[in-house]
Amino acid sequence: MIRATVLEAAHPQIGAALVENSTFVTHPWRRLRNTFVSVQRMFGPDDDVRQREAARLNRLHARLNGTDARDRPYSGMDADARAWVVATLFESVVTMCRLSGQPLEQRAMEELYAEFRAFHAAMGDATGLLPEEVHDFWPYFDRVVEEELENTEAARVILYKLFDHLPAPPVLDGIPTLWAAGRAVAGPVIGAITVASLPETFRRRAGLPEVPGAQTLMQSAYLAAGLARFLPEGWLPTENLADLLDPSPDSDSPAVRTVAALRSRMTRAGALLRLMTPVDLEPAEQPHTDPYTSRPRPQADPHTGPRRDAEEFFRQVLDQTGDGHLDWPDLAAMARELSTRLDLDEPEETRLYNAFADWWRELQSALDTDGDGRVSAEEYAAAVPSLAGPALIRTAEVLFDATDKDGNQRIDAAEYRALFRTAFHRETTAGHTTYSRSAFIKDFLSFMSGRARTTPYDQVLVDP
Repeated sequence: MIRATVLEAAHPQIGAALVENSTFVTHPWRRLRNTFVSVQRMFGPDDDVRQREAARLNRLHARLNGTDARDRPYSGMDADARAWVVATLFESVVTMCRLSGQPLEQRAMEELYAEFRAFHAAMGDATGLLPEEVHDFWPYFDRVVEEELENTEAARVILYKLFDHLPAPPVLDGIPTLWAAGRAVAGPVIGAITVASLPETFRRRAGLPEVPGAQTLMQSAYLAAGLARFLPEGWLPTENLADLLDPSPDSDSPAVRTVAALRSRMTRAGALLRLMTPVDLEPAEQPHTDPYTSRPRPQADPHTGPRRDAEEFFRQVLDQTGDGHLDWPDLAAMARELSTRLDLDEPEETRLYNAFADWWRELQSALDTDGDGRVSAEEYAAAVPSLAGPALIRTAEVLFDATDKDGNQRIDAAEYRALFRTAFHRETTAGHTTYSRSAFIKDFLSFMSGRARTTPYDQVLVDP
């Protein structure tokens, strides 16, 4: 998937959309899990599920449009770009099988290609954009690589920045020091392997450096990955891989249970190591001061618990795309993630996007002091605003209505479980029976205005 994503990002249309709108740098594991789930739905046996997912993806892509750094327009509905996404997935699967010592026979390759063409057709795109036969696919693929792909900013970020700053996946977030040490070694290796696996024509045109020994390393890595076929049968389904990225509290996967137990032990070991490590207590007042405003940091609230300071809230919650500024793509990413997790259909999805768009207009009007069309961390921290305006209240109301399936203006235990355990993968509060509209809105506003440090919404908008 990493290799296919690089080839996708090298397409000018896709690369521009990724740079402007995607959260793959700040929330890569979340993005990967969503991709896993979407692919599973699109290639599953249930035609109704496939059509519903195709409609959801089309709504998502229709909202992605703008211009790139060279003033070239891009659109998430560009037919050639969408065909190229399918092409990269198919070609990367074939390449993976070949490099891992399991090359596909011609008949299997033809069947696989037919399935990818069916996936493309299910999205509603013109079927003629992808060649009908697999033997005609390879000239098409080579032509796009040679004539259309570019060394885009998105491709460079994936190859040379993403792995350097890759956050720990949720199952390993309790051992950040160990993860950082491993990432420092593994990051450059993964980047070199990915570059070596790309088509030679693209590597040459993009000016990607040749690392000595990278080809041998790449072959060894793929052969090692091929050994996955010897793992126990229950470890291989896609849903289990998705669970490893975002574990469900009640998962029955043996792999998830094993990793969860290992994570618990490693977290305890990490906590013990931190206790044994000397801590520099000087200067005493520094932890209580906001670096932007020099004002005291917010302290714990007796009702909502520890509070995030302005810088932390801006970085973890508001700046979803990780570019250091708050603008519409950040809030659109929030709406996209919430609607994906809650599996919203129309018109609830559009109501949610409209509510976030209204909230963005409120924030822009109140905080964009230099008129550049976006809000910087300094502008946000200097104002220290109360973000619970009318538009944000409407956003909470949309979420409440989407959860209140029976329309009785209260979220009962089953609906609460569906929201926080199924959608957000968080355990519910013990003994919970009902959740009123006002209580739901109060909790959501408490999170989105930065008052509470830890809430069920962290799993959706904060975790990577």
